[in-house]
This record gives sequence, C-alpha cells and structure tokens, in this order.
Amino acid sequence: MSTPDEPRPRRRREPTYLDALTFALDAAMDEDPRVIVMGEDIAGGAGTGEPFEGQMGGTWGVTKGLFAKYGPTRVRDTPISEAAIVGSAVGAAMAGLRPVVDLMWASFAPYAFDQIVNQAAKARYMFGGQAQVPLVIRMSVGAGLRAGGQHSDSHYALFAAIPGLKVVAPATPNDAAGLLLSAIRSDDPVIFLEHMSLYRLKGALPDSTAGIPLGTAEVARMGSDLTIVTIGASRQIALLAATQLALEGIEAEVVDLRSLRPIDWDTILESVNRTGRLVLVEESPAGVTISDAIAAEVNERLFGRLKAPVRRVLAAASPVPFSPPLEDAWLPTAERVLVAARLVCDRLPAGRD
Repeated sequence: MSTPDEPRPRRRREPTYLDALTFALDAAMDEDPRVIVMGEDIAGGAGTGEPFEGQMGGTWGVTKGLFAKYGPTRVRDTPISEAAIVGSAVGAAMAGLRPVVDLMWASFAPYAFDQIVNQAAKARYMFGGQAQVPLVIRMSVGAGLRAGGQHSDSHYALFAAIPGLKVVAPATPNDAAGLLLSAIRSDDPVIFLEHMSLYRLKGALPDSTAGIPLGTAEVARMGSDLTIVTIGASRQIALLAATQLALEGIEAEVVDLRSLRPIDWDTILESVNRTGRLVLVEESPAGVTISDAIAAEVNERLFGRLKAPVRRVLAAASPVPFSPPLEDAWLPTAERVLVAARLVCDRLPAGRD
C-alpha cells in the first residue's frame, strides 16, 4: 500500500474491442512485412505522412501508433475515394502484399462495389485459381448511435450474398482480435464488420496470436430448450434475454454466428436438432436477411425435429431513422427476443407479438 508521499499505482485499464483490433493489426504487421494498412486519416490525418502527438489513427483510433512503428510505406493515408482505396488494395494484394483497408462506414462501401464485387471477389475464380486476393476490408456497421441512415447500415446479407468473399462480424474483444488475425492471414478477400456499439465493450484479449478459424460459430451460452442464433451486437441482447428466460424456467442456448460466409452449419444444426426450437436475431431490415437463409436451411434439414415454427427478430423494413425514438423502435431488442422465445416455447398466446 502506498504512503501519502508516494504516487498511487495507476489502475490498469481493461482492454476494449478497439484495443483488440489494434492488438491484432500490430501483431500481424510485426509477423509479416507484407501486411500494410490503408485508409483515410489512419497515419495522422490530412495526408501529412508525419507522426505527431494526437494523431487520429482513423475514425476510431484503431491504427494510432502504427505509423510511428512501421512507417509511411506500410501505413498509408489515402484520398477520399472508396473506389481508389479498394481498387489500389486489390492490385496490391494480387501483387503479393496483404492490405488491410479501413473503409470507415459500411454505408460508404457502395462507392467501391465494382472493386469489391467484380474484382476482389472474382479474381481467384476468373483466373482459374492462379490469382489470390489476400485483402481485408474493415467497416463500421450498426445503428443505435444516432449516426443517421447514411452511417448506420449493417449490410450483413449484402456482403454474404457475394461468392468469393468471406464475411465476419465479431461480437467480443477476443473474437475481434482472433478473427482479424485469421482474416489477414487468409488468401481470400474478407469483409470485416465491426458494430459501432461494441467499440467500447471491455474484455480480455487473446493469450496468443494464433487467431480464430474463419467459418466457426461460438456457443456463447449452453441451453436445452431453444436455440437463439445471433449476429454481431445481437449477441448481447440475446444473452440478456437468455438470463431472463432462465428465471422463467426456459434454458436458451445462444449461438454467436461470428462468420457469415462461410456459415458454421454444423454448430447451428446440432444445436437446433437438440433443442427443437430456433429464434434468429439480426440487426438487418426485414426483407432479405441471413436469418431468412438460416431459417430455410433449418426447415429443409430439420423439419421433423422442430417443435415450433422458426421465429426471427429483425430490424424494421426501412432505412435507419435519425429520430432517437424511431431509431430505438427500429432496432431489435432483448424484449422482442423474449417475446419470440416465449412464443416458440408456448409460453405466450399467438397474436401477442
């Protein structure tokens, strides 16, 4: 214990999701000199190319400190042009580098759709396996932060529908670090979707830099009565709902998908085969979603095992509203997950959802 004359020891700050991303980028760049990072304002801002106190490190500060450590060749500020950023990164990847692009918001990705859809995703196929595109494109996604409709899209299903891409959406600091390390080591292009509401989420970092294999889901909570499959930040509300359901005598198993392409069908089907009930939670506008694809697959393969119809908890079928009350109403919530779970468990009369 320190005396009054001695300085108090500083309390160590618990790592956040943002820290996990920085940890993974630093580890990957230290491990492989081919790894470079590219994006707007990631090396200090304004294209100065000079390290200075308080450098931005991108919109969320993820790359802060990397310029000073790895220099301007490997940490590159770019013009404000998504098409130019991704196009040059695709070329760099095909030429032997392993670029990690910070594209800021997923809502900006349509500016680079030709480069993503027609070049990055198709190069290996079009060249008969002779070309590889080891490229990672990081994007912020998600609503609930009052960022407006043009900064709040998730685009989960949009990217997962493109053959040739791998798509991941980590929901914890540990998964953010582990999946980013594996994404950078992948020889295929990876879309890396980071929900903005998770950036300040605290949690332990991985004990090693081994990474987490792409295409693997995680059972975040064991249960026997129903399966709740989640994507990204919906893991948090599903776990809240599962805690309440346990008080009501319903044990819910929560499966965090983590990888949206490829999907870990084995984990999903094993869980639903055991529980006989499925609720899907996804922050995407109702219409065409990943939850729809999972519901169809489960229905085709496990119809005889289902004890109730599959239910989905999705966002409203509209752009994200800017009005705070409307935005809150647009989002999936733990309360809506509870209603869906009670319905599939016959604990709520039909028509009450």
